[in-house]
Amino acid sequence: MLDPILIEKLKSNLSEAVRVILTNKVRTFLTALGIIFGVAAVISMLAIGNGAEKEILAQLELVGVNNIVITPIPDEKEDSEVENEEENSSESKRFSKGLDILDVKSIQKNVPSVAKISPEIVLETYVTTKGRQNSIKLIGVTKEFFSVSNIDIEDGKNFSDVQINNALPVCVIGRKIEKKLFTGESAIGKKIKVKDVWLQVVGVIEEKQISDKAQENLGIRDLNLDVYIPIKTFLVRYRDRKIIVDKAPEEGNVVFFGDNSNGPKKRIPRGNYHQIDKLTIQVKNSEKINATADLVGRILKRKHNGMVDFEISIPIQELKQQQKTKQIFNVVLSIIAGISLLIGGIGIMNIMLASVLERTKEIGIIRAIGATQQDVILQFLSESVLISIGGGIIGIFLGIISSYAIEFATGIETILSLSSITLSFFVATAIGLIFGIAPARSAASKSPIEAIRYD
Repeated sequence: MLDPILIEKLKSNLSEAVRVILTNKVRTFLTALGIIFGVAAVISMLAIGNGAEKEILAQLELVGVNNIVITPIPDEKEDSEVENEEENSSESKRFSKGLDILDVKSIQKNVPSVAKISPEIVLETYVTTKGRQNSIKLIGVTKEFFSVSNIDIEDGKNFSDVQINNALPVCVIGRKIEKKLFTGESAIGKKIKVKDVWLQVVGVIEEKQISDKAQENLGIRDLNLDVYIPIKTFLVRYRDRKIIVDKAPEEGNVVFFGDNSNGPKKRIPRGNYHQIDKLTIQVKNSEKINATADLVGRILKRKHNGMVDFEISIPIQELKQQQKTKQIFNVVLSIIAGISLLIGGIGIMNIMLASVLERTKEIGIIRAIGATQQDVILQFLSESVLISIGGGIIGIFLGIISSYAIEFATGIETILSLSSITLSFFVATAIGLIFGIAPARSAASKSPIEAIRYD
């Protein structure tokens, strides 16, 4: 149990500290500015850091931890450029069949570290409903696509082997597509007309929250607006780039390529000659992800006749690099916030030292009537702690407002946490306590007789 005398002393010191602070409002506020901005900076910094951490984790969920992504590089050169290169370079005469289903089978067969592999073909088209057309992306996928991409089918089911093998007109749609086309009712079992083909809906995926930044950084789509069909259905009923028509048949420039890579090697026309648009490989062990990516790259280069017309990326490594960069940014912000708090503490110490000089006679009088050195120390510590606590409270409100303002102005997600607010408050209190000790001791060390005579 606390000593009643000590409690009374504390009450008396606090009331005197409040009186002194209110007497010098402007000076006190200017003294507390360093604490105010320091605490606000700490809260804003931690809010930005929490938002960045959440974004990284969300992106990891979207791309998968052990995934390798292969994207084709289309030939965007003009015909005249290709013809000039053919005349001047033997390298340009090389033929590549492009990224195709045969590559998928080869990787599955020759790379033992691969757990699952998911090719995708993308077609920007439209869905017709009630006489109106809505733009969508039609995606040809395998049944492994949903597990590799961490997508749950919330209603209905995945494609069956019968539907896949027989190229049946079935689809799995995004939740936003269902809401748009079948307002207030389930889409399962109903049909939608995508381009010229009627597709039966067999499943609806869960709604994914995908930020614009994630779409830009990771090159992913808004999965909620896609229509997914078996890849064989896509090739049979919509488009197969293995059959390439560059000009009208009467112009004599029609080039056909089947799945047999041993066929005639002719120069493919400019444009996207790849059969598939994306290939995602899930590796069994994350420790082997780099070795697997290297092996897959060598296999594809050999099958593409030495041409590197594809790009291999490891999303988790890119995200870790982003995370490292953001951590460095947070450290810089922490240093800035620490400097602000340090300046605030120095300001408190300076103003308290000045206060000691101004109140020297007062110190001498209270010492002469019986106040101990401990009483004087408690008096001046109470003032410095109250200044820092007041600055900390104002800084907390300013930090909260700043966090929302940053999110509104820049689009950077900020997440406030009780721990960051509590930490800022205790740091502000500690600053007042630490930087108030020196002035308090200076005041207590004065001789009562010399203090009374001080002019």
